[in-house]
Amino acid sequence: MKVGVVTFPGSLDDVDAQRAVRIGGNEAVALWHGDHDLRGVDAVVLPGGFSYGDYLRCGAISRFSPVMAEVIEAAGKGMPVLGICNGFQILCESHLLPGALIRNDHRKFVCRDQLLRIENTSTPWTSSYAEGAEITVVLKNGEGGFVADTETLDRLEGEGRVVARYLEVNPNGSMRDIAGITNDRGNVVGLMPHPEHAVEDLTGAGTQGLGFFTSLTEAVFS
Repeated sequence: MKVGVVTFPGSLDDVDAQRAVRIGGNEAVALWHGDHDLRGVDAVVLPGGFSYGDYLRCGAISRFSPVMAEVIEAAGKGMPVLGICNGFQILCESHLLPGALIRNDHRKFVCRDQLLRIENTSTPWTSSYAEGAEITVVLKNGEGGFVADTETLDRLEGEGRVVARYLEVNPNGSMRDIAGITNDRGNVVGLMPHPEHAVEDLTGAGTQGLGFFTSLTEAVFS
């Protein structure tokens, strides 16, 4: 599959995401925030970083990038989209996902290896995992606290749309320990931790994040 990875001004994990896509067995296609087409890709990753310097709110300006008009349209037609960290923030600002990401409750930037539980394996980004799998990936954010009103939280829980949950410690004050969610169709996933930093034994937290990138191929050919 051809997987587009968008670079915004201030992105800093785009190259890591491209590498993870390739290690996962897919072709990485570099997309620029000013692009007006998706160059025939089959899926899109919005990577981590500080797009547009996080001015206004994290992801608030990126949401209006020309490429996002294409991403929003494609997501509406079922294209798989994964937003990691800042990408998750952009998806919420674009209203592709509900809720918002706010400043960590302890008001400090956090960088650590984080244990997660995978709770939804029906998305094209998580089908490589067994339900309930516990994985360790890298977490690094200053505004990673997921918040939503009670009705939205209950709906996410009731519809099985919580994709991943923090274990052992809640690093940023996210409501109900939520680390990642999906839309009602299941093709758009936002995740605050960084699976692209856990795809090789040589660096990072190991290889337990690789499933987010191998899942795409399995979803197509299963």
